[in-house]
Amino acid sequence: MTSKTRVSVAAITAVLSLSTVSAAEDESWVDRINFKGDLRLRYEMIDLDGAPERNRMRFRARFGLSAKVADDVKFVFQLASGGGDPVSTNQSFDGGFSTKDIGIDLAYIDWKITDSLNFFGGKMKNPLYKAGSVPLVWDSDLNPEGLALTYKSGKFFSTVGGFSVEERSTGDDSLLYVAQLGAKFPLGDTASLTAGVGYFAYTNTIGNLPFYNGRPKGNTVALGGIVLPIGTYVYDYKNSELFAQFDTRVGNWPLKIYVHATQNSEVSVQDTAYAFGAKVGSAKKDGEMEFSWTYQDIEADAVIATYNDSDFGGGGTDADGHLLKAKYAISRKIILGGTLFVNNVNRFQGVERDYSRLQLDVEFKFN
Repeated sequence: MTSKTRVSVAAITAVLSLSTVSAAEDESWVDRINFKGDLRLRYEMIDLDGAPERNRMRFRARFGLSAKVADDVKFVFQLASGGGDPVSTNQSFDGGFSTKDIGIDLAYIDWKITDSLNFFGGKMKNPLYKAGSVPLVWDSDLNPEGLALTYKSGKFFSTVGGFSVEERSTGDDSLLYVAQLGAKFPLGDTASLTAGVGYFAYTNTIGNLPFYNGRPKGNTVALGGIVLPIGTYVYDYKNSELFAQFDTRVGNWPLKIYVHATQNSEVSVQDTAYAFGAKVGSAKKDGEMEFSWTYQDIEADAVIATYNDSDFGGGGTDADGHLLKAKYAISRKIILGGTLFVNNVNRFQGVERDYSRLQLDVEFKFN
């Protein structure tokens, strides 16, 4: 058993003990704890113009629990495969049958202060709204770390949060502040429109290495090292965003049409990213299907490249193109899926090249 696994097992034990002591005494621990998990197997082909085609098998494994600490407080904990990457929990089948990594993917408190107000603290699911769930700014696997408040009452919803991105012993920390405000308006009996605005800003980016592993992934970094250290961020990232999603039905098929856009106010060129698309169907029950198409254009310094989609254009910014998805639910527990990326990469920083990526998935769930 690795040291990471031992720490994780110890953490689970502590959580179970805490929830058993803290929750209402008239409930058994079985009633207070819910387990869930999933395993996804994936075949992936990557074709970048001018590079050898890649073919690989991958998996994603997750196991977690939610424990009722009190009537209005819930603790959520989840382990996941991967290697520490903040935007991917996939693990490739390679390394000569080596033991694979498991890490803490979620560890947070969800405190329902009132019927409308929730407080979140820890390493949490992303609390921000994404129209059509597009990964324009945030990858679906990104779980930020810090504090957030969400408010929902009637048509209106809002989120504010502060997250710790990079703590430095020899310099100022990099933090992320976020705020969103939106509303969902009914349009007749079977349709609605959700729309809103947001703002997010990072502190202390200029002169520091790109977050997580030092890779710019499309963002502009210093090359000469005269004014700024080589490989460090050249710009700040302070963004405004607009989003909208129209929901309706076409016969028995749910339909979503969505748009999401953001602009970085700290640069004068390569500052904008936008996405739009549609999704029809919902693959959640036996025999159900869903299909979606999204077009994205992400300019080089529109967003921090570390945290948006890890697959689109190979991950990061400076890319545009199409994202097509299809899913079929054999049952509520077994889902087949396919995703195709048809993109252009290195449009601004380098020689533009064609990029395509095919993913074929089978996912098994339990809860």
